[in-house]
Amino acid sequence: GQNQKAVETFQKISMSVSVIIPVFKVRNFIERCACSLFEQTLEDVEYIFVDDASPDDSIELLKECLERYPKRKAQVQILTHEQNKGLPAARNTGLAVATGEYVFHCDSDDFVEKDMLEEMYNATKDRKADVVYCDFYLSFEKNERYMSNPAYETAEDMFKQGLLGGNMKYNVWNKLVRRSLYTDNDITFPAGHAMGEDMTMIRLAACAKSVAYVPKAFYHYVKLNANAYSATMSERHKVDIRFNMNQTVEFLQNRFGDALDREIAFFKLNTKLPFLI
Repeated sequence: GQNQKAVETFQKISMSVSVIIPVFKVRNFIERCACSLFEQTLEDVEYIFVDDASPDDSIELLKECLERYPKRKAQVQILTHEQNKGLPAARNTGLAVATGEYVFHCDSDDFVEKDMLEEMYNATKDRKADVVYCDFYLSFEKNERYMSNPAYETAEDMFKQGLLGGNMKYNVWNKLVRRSLYTDNDITFPAGHAMGEDMTMIRLAACAKSVAYVPKAFYHYVKLNANAYSATMSERHKVDIRFNMNQTVEFLQNRFGDALDREIAFFKLNTKLPFLI
C-alpha cells in the first residue's frame, strides 16, 4: 500500500526527461553508469531502472550508488521483472510509467557526460524539436573513438537520408524523443526480439515533425561487456532482425503507402549487409 502511494505521488509530478535504464548482468558497469546519470546538471529528471531479473548484484550496487546522491532519491524508481524478458520488454516497462516530456534510453553498461540531458533538453526548445540527437564515443578499454553524425535541418531529411539511407545509426541511446511520439502513435519496443530493436527509432522518426542536432559527443558506448546482447551473432539474431525489419517496413508502408519504396529498399540492403559480409 505504501509503495503504491509512493508510485502515485511520483506519477503526479511530470518531469522534463524520463531516463529508462534496463539492468541485466552489469555488475562491472552499473556504478559508473548510475553515477553519470545522477550527476546530470539537469535537475528535472526521473530515473526508471528496470531490473530484468538480473542474476548478479547489479541492483545492490545501484542502490549503494544512489546512497551517495540523496537529492536524487525521490526521482528514482526501480522496477522488477520476475523473469528475464529481454531488453525491448524492459524498455517498455519503463515507458509504461514514464511521465517526462521527453524520453532518453541509457544502456546500463554505458555512461554519459554530466551535461548531456541539459544540453539536449535545451536544444528541444529552440526548434520545439520532437527528436534531438548528438554525437557519441565508441569506448574501448584504453581509448575512445569520436563518432559524429550528419547535421539535418528537417525531420524528413534525418528520417529519409539519415536513418533509412544509412547515413546515421538508429541507436536509441544518443537521442532524446518527445514521449508523445510513443503514446500518440502506439509505438513500443518489440518484446522478445532484441536484435535490431533500435529500429523502433525509425518508426518514431517517421512521426516526428521537427529535429535538432547537438554536435557534441555526450554518450560513451562501451565495447567491453562480454554479456552485452550484441556481442554474439546467432541464428536467433537473424530471426529477430528479420522480424524487426518487417515490422518497420509494415509501419512505414501503412503510413506512407509506396512513397518510400526506394528508401525502404536501401534500408533493407543496409540491414542485410553485415550478414552478406
